[in-house]
Amino acid sequence: MSDPRLTPANPRVAHETLRGLVKAQRFTPGMLRRVITPVADILRQPNGPRDRQALYGEQVLMLEEHEGHAFVQAERDGYVGYMDIVCLGSAQGATHWVSAAATHLYPEPDFKIREDLAISFGSRLTIVADHGRFCETEDGLFVPSAHLTSRGDFLRDPAQTAGLFLGTPYLWGGNSRAGIDCSGLVQAALLAAGIDCPADSDMQEKIGRPIPDIAPLARGDFLFWKGHVAMVFDHERLIHANAHHMAVALEKIEDAKSRIENQGDGPVTARRRLW
Repeated sequence: MSDPRLTPANPRVAHETLRGLVKAQRFTPGMLRRVITPVADILRQPNGPRDRQALYGEQVLMLEEHEGHAFVQAERDGYVGYMDIVCLGSAQGATHWVSAAATHLYPEPDFKIREDLAISFGSRLTIVADHGRFCETEDGLFVPSAHLTSRGDFLRDPAQTAGLFLGTPYLWGGNSRAGIDCSGLVQAALLAAGIDCPADSDMQEKIGRPIPDIAPLARGDFLFWKGHVAMVFDHERLIHANAHHMAVALEKIEDAKSRIENQGDGPVTARRRLW
């Protein structure tokens, strides 16, 4: 059976590629839309629980509008759900992405004036002019040039990227510097390195290759528990967004393993390495 998190279909509408595979009242190619709020919750149903988030400037494929929400599939990772329609605007092809932990969009190229928006690491922007210390977006806003990386350029050390989120509050289903969960942190770090990464920890447990139990862990390796993932930061610590600290935190590997098992969540279920 297809994973509903990745299947753009509901009883009313489905993507045209699913014709003959699922039942729906109609099939459509959908329309590309862009997130225009700092983050947009991806919900299980209209006004329902949050499963994930999309970031400012990211594109989604909108299949229908229903009860004030868009039924969408995220371009980033194929995740499917409902998004408040006010979070969406016209599609744009991004030229840059935010590679600082967070940044601000200003109405003028002046850091002393009041900002319009605060946006997170990983947000997408379409830059139309370089004014030195600031770049101008297609929407007529200005962002510090030092906080941008060109699309197609990457940060090659996922553990270092994850470190940008240290202290970020834990948020179930979160994907931004304002709040993030364990799989959101891993996904942000890998996408920034140019590595495709699914959204949830059970999906992420299939990336890379297994590490034998007798092999030492290395920076950037992953440890999985049921419903949780952490990244190895160095020879004795891991970095993870977790509800124990209610934040992204560094923790000794052996301490984390003991604590998680003792709290009833079981032992490590998998050890994975990207390369």
